[in-house]
Amino acid sequence: MMDFGLHIANFVFYAFHTGLIFFNLFGWLHPRMRKLNLISLLVTFGSWLLLGFWKGWGYCFLTDWHYQVLRLLGERDLPSSYIAFLIEKISGWLPNAELVDSLTVSLALLALLCSFWVNFRNRKVKEKSV
Repeated sequence: MMDFGLHIANFVFYAFHTGLIFFNLFGWLHPRMRKLNLISLLVTFGSWLLLGFWKGWGYCFLTDWHYQVLRLLGERDLPSSYIAFLIEKISGWLPNAELVDSLTVSLALLALLCSFWVNFRNRKVKEKSV
């Protein structure tokens, strides 16, 4: 029965974590999701930087929890990056860790800048119209 629960947890982590990555990258595009996207990005960067201060820079608690489940299911030699893990699972190719980390941080920073822009640009537009 425990294996069944671990497989369910594994599926939930795949779905939620992957969905969250896409939401972080593109959630700022949808007007109703912009505030939630900004909060999600700030939590993500908080995990990477604040928790990373103690656990190692770039630390993601979702990755840590998912990897705990995967280890219990027998997975070994998991890459430090969840993005690299997904790429390897989908394609069978494990990309260079530095490349993945650089692209991950660059795209996340770009998404954060876009999220700030659309969230605070709209406030200025609303203030001018009042």
